[in-house]
Amino acid sequence: MIFVLYIIITIYCLAIVALFYGFTKVNSFDYLGVKPKTKFSIVVPFRNEAENLPNLLNSFSKLNYPNDLFEVILVDDASDFRFQINDFRPERQRTGEAFQISLIDNIRVSNSPKKDAITTAIQSVNNDWIITTDADCVVNKNWLLALDNYIQLHKVLMIAGAVSYDCQDSFLHHFQQLDLASLQGATIGSFGLKKGFMCNGANFAYTKSFFQELNGFEGNDRIASGDDVFLLQKAIARFPEKVHYLKSENTIVVTKPLNDWKSLFYQRVRWASKTGSYQSGFGKGLGLVVFGGNLAWVLGVGCWVLGFIMFQDIFLLSLLKFIVDAVLIFKANHFLTKNRIRYLILGSLLYPFFSVSVALYSLFGKYEWKGRRF
Repeated sequence: MIFVLYIIITIYCLAIVALFYGFTKVNSFDYLGVKPKTKFSIVVPFRNEAENLPNLLNSFSKLNYPNDLFEVILVDDASDFRFQINDFRPERQRTGEAFQISLIDNIRVSNSPKKDAITTAIQSVNNDWIITTDADCVVNKNWLLALDNYIQLHKVLMIAGAVSYDCQDSFLHHFQQLDLASLQGATIGSFGLKKGFMCNGANFAYTKSFFQELNGFEGNDRIASGDDVFLLQKAIARFPEKVHYLKSENTIVVTKPLNDWKSLFYQRVRWASKTGSYQSGFGKGLGLVVFGGNLAWVLGVGCWVLGFIMFQDIFLLSLLKFIVDAVLIFKANHFLTKNRIRYLILGSLLYPFFSVSVALYSLFGKYEWKGRRF
């Protein structure tokens, strides 16, 4: 038994080391010296986000980018109360003409409300470059400028970007930041290995023509989530050289962490439920390795408690896993936020139990999201 656990943990550690190497291979891009010319359409699907939308729109009003070069399309997915654009007042009035905001209703045709919302919005966009983000986010003032400069300097049709949390002083919030740092580390690392398979729809850009060439979300619209990763994997399978990760502090989008464990569990179940439908063999394999590593540690702890293995063995297994996890998390977290990592040891002890529970539940369980059950 202990021999098998050592083999699984060793494979897991090698995979994380490879991702760390890949992370270092993705160069940072913070150049802002090219005159902006790209026209963007920012698409924001939302449901019951009246509290968060003003913060997002205020961050748009502070963008260091010409107002006439971007528009915002809000897609209301059957909210209980109608958000009124006229109620929005930016905290700081900008000079010149205000940027254009449109509010449209989602047209449901599939099992995925968010994919439907993006597809609906694309019928109304006035520009070729589309960026999706979420209503509970805020963006950096140089978000569009950095994207524009990168687009002008690279032959690219799709760009994945980073997302971080605005954490308060609670273990739950910092636990989510540790988890997100590991996910972002894996995302960037996979791109560095030229095996990109994951991205975040809160910071995802592509051209309308490219979306149409890929036939949009056709083939995966029966799955409720995955508006980001399935489109990314479809694009990489056909045109890998046209899909890039933009590793820039100027383009990090900040979102809110969840405030209760039940919502967090369901959110991670929603994310995990699409893994089995990945087009990327690398993504499926990595998901299996990560699940195996966490399950091996959980089983190792159980075997130690029951007296089947010695303390020295579970200590060594834990130390190996903790070291490789911490290195990748530190690297990713330093890029995402300048705040120091908190609760790393406690979070590392809890995470394998949480991760294994999420993975197993996602195989057969239902989850709730935005007042709906899937």
